[in-house]
Amino acid sequence: MTEEQAFADFVRLRTAALYRYGYVLSGNHHDADDLVQDALIRLRGHWARVVRRDDPTGYVRTTMARLHVSAWRRRRREWLTSHVPDEAVPDPGLAQVDVAGDAERLWNALATLPPRQRAVLVLRFYERLTDQEIATTLGVSGATIRSQAKRGLDKLRAAEFSDLSEALR
Repeated sequence: MTEEQAFADFVRLRTAALYRYGYVLSGNHHDADDLVQDALIRLRGHWARVVRRDDPTGYVRTTMARLHVSAWRRRRREWLTSHVPDEAVPDPGLAQVDVAGDAERLWNALATLPPRQRAVLVLRFYERLTDQEIATTLGVSGATIRSQAKRGLDKLRAAEFSDLSEALR
């Protein structure tokens, strides 16, 4: 099997799962598409090395998490303005979520968290990564991971989502 064919097979088999992972990380379809596309482009450039290590999925997920963190770091910069907005801007992507029951409530609860806290909780509870793996993925210390997870869970408990935060233990 050629290198191109092996890469094409990987993309065909893993794209749907990677898209779901990107959606959980970013919270919307467009950003998930961008994360998957950018990560697969980077994977293609390093395919021979990554395949030798037998972990292309881990490489792509790590790349996606780092791209997501980089994107929200750029977006979180404060923009000074003399005009204060009178009302909040709704997120139309949340209305497109097609899930039921607790899953929908959980997603809505996660959407209220800051991006770093949401990323930590997704990596910890959805991907089941250890604190050290999350720290390596996001490029921060283990203490930062623990504090962000605690703050995120505290916010879920403080809001109307106390029953959901217990499910995340």
